[in-house]
Amino acid sequence: MKQKRKSAKKPFLGEVPEVMDIKTLAQYLGMGRSKIYGLIRVKKIPASRIGRQYRFSKPLVDAWLRERLIMPQPEQQIPLFKPGK
Repeated sequence: MKQKRKSAKKPFLGEVPEVMDIKTLAQYLGMGRSKIYGLIRVKKIPASRIGRQYRFSKPLVDAWLRERLIMPQPEQQIPLFKPGK
């Protein structure tokens, strides 16, 4: 029986190219290729299709990441209860 090859999510080493393919983007983002294909399918990640292959612009991907930053909200001031008012 042939075993399915498990690919490790290796961090990207070296300079990131301006235009990336699926494999390079997966390494850059630290996620699996199937997750990226899912994001493409629901049009959640900026991608260009050339023939049957996808390409990703690094500046667009970086902007996409910045738009999805989760920042802590400043704590809202809760007025203290003052009896008699």
